[in-house]
Amino acid sequence: MTPEEIEALFTRESGEFLFARWGRPIVPIVFGVEDETLSTVKGAFEAVVTLAGHKMAETDPELGVNCMVFFFRDWKELLDVPDLDRLIPDLAPLVGRLVRADANQYRIFRFEEDGAIRAAFVFLRMDKQLSKIPAETLALSQVVQTILLWSDTAFRTQSPLAVAGETTILRPDIAALIRAAYDPVLPGSAQDASHALRLFARLEPPQ
Repeated sequence: MTPEEIEALFTRESGEFLFARWGRPIVPIVFGVEDETLSTVKGAFEAVVTLAGHKMAETDPELGVNCMVFFFRDWKELLDVPDLDRLIPDLAPLVGRLVRADANQYRIFRFEEDGAIRAAFVFLRMDKQLSKIPAETLALSQVVQTILLWSDTAFRTQSPLAVAGETTILRPDIAALIRAAYDPVLPGSAQDASHALRLFARLEPPQ
């Protein structure tokens, strides 16, 4: 992966470079799935967090949980979730936009004062397209897209996952980049594109 390719993964459609990683241990909670899928999603979190060299925790002392994953059939179901409108201001207009766009997924991040990721909300509307994807693949894809603040265009043309034999895995170049991004020497966030060079310098060759 070249510095230019890394820079593109964190450059938004508006042209703004924006990098952020989690600044606190991740405490995920999953809504709307059966126990079997719940363990699959939690397993994906554990795998990606371990890869990053980051931490998970049972509870966040300030927020309780800081990464909420919602599975549902209709965007309007979100309007019935107790207190969600307190966590996400302008929830009703957002739901309206997502309905009009016929979107099947959406992620919202909250940030610390230093710009690192503080919390994340992941919404998955299980339409025909998402329902065809195996739970392991869907969980891994979503966790990878939540472990860093990627560009809004980062995986539009190429998935962060790859297929090896009959197994879906994280692409080795993306795995190496996630590891580099969590180097303790690096800051939790950056808005200067030169950060891509610092990430590039820390890439380990794929095993």
